[in-house]
Formats: sequence, C-alpha cells, structure tokens
Amino acid sequence: MTLKRAFDPVVDARTRLLILGSLPGDASLKAGQYYGHPQNGFWRLMGGVIATDLVALPYAERLQALKAAGVGLWDVIARAERRGSLDGAIRKAEAADLNRLIADLPALRAVAFNGATAARIGRRSLTLPMAPELIDLPSSSPAFTRPLAEKADAWARLSIVIAGA
Repeated sequence: MTLKRAFDPVVDARTRLLILGSLPGDASLKAGQYYGHPQNGFWRLMGGVIATDLVALPYAERLQALKAAGVGLWDVIARAERRGSLDGAIRKAEAADLNRLIADLPALRAVAFNGATAARIGRRSLTLPMAPELIDLPSSSPAFTRPLAEKADAWARLSIVIAGA
C-alpha cells in the first residue's frame, strides 16, 4: 500500500463554509490539485453554488474564486495508506486536526462533508464545544454514481451558508 497525504487547507479569515473531503485520490495527487480527476463533479457543483464557471478557470483562479466566496477546502484524513483512489481502500488513517483549523476560522458558519466517509470521520473528529453547522453532502466523486443534477440539488443549499443568510 502507498502512504498518501492530504493537501494543505485552502482557507483564510473570510472562510464561512469549509468543505471537507476524505483524502485526495491518485489523479488529484498526481495533479497536485484538489478534485483533480476530470470526472469529479466538485468544480461543476461548486460553480453552481457560487454562480461561477469554475471548470473554465485555471486551478489557482478556482481556489481564489472559492476563497472570495467564503469557501475553504481541506480533508478529514491527514495521511493514510491506500491502493488506488476509493475511500473503501483507506487503511491506517490519521485524522486531520479539524478542531485546530476550525478554531482559527473566525467567520466559519458551517462545515460540509463531501461524501459519507468524510462525514463519518469528520463528525467523529470534531470535539469543539461550539461546533458550526454540519452538513452531509453526496460525494462529488465519479465513483458515487448518483446523477450530477441530483447531487447539485443537495449541494445548492450551500449557497445559503455562503450568502450569510
């Protein structure tokens, strides 16, 4: 098995919504980019949430657009062994220090988990006395086969968090 590590968090003091995945897959690790698999629906889903065509932007501009909208990214697993990219193959997972990160985000209103594995590990890891709202989302992964339009309906509620309503 190969030891795989999460990317650094993409956050700043304006982050109102933190989206947590499980652990980058092989395509993402190879590209050095969050949600780097071309068939992963993340950038299309978030583009709908923030009304910006993120897919058309270079990666650095995608991250800037998310940050400008108050959205941050990270993963619930800091490092783990995994052959391939499927969450079911994760072994010896070490949880990321979500509590420390969240404590340093003054504007944070909600944490959204991208998929069931992220939700299970993330919810277990969070121990803050005043946790933000927690939102479980269908995975943006192409391995999670619900139609993108169905996923988009679930992800659309994130726009309320971002808007500050």
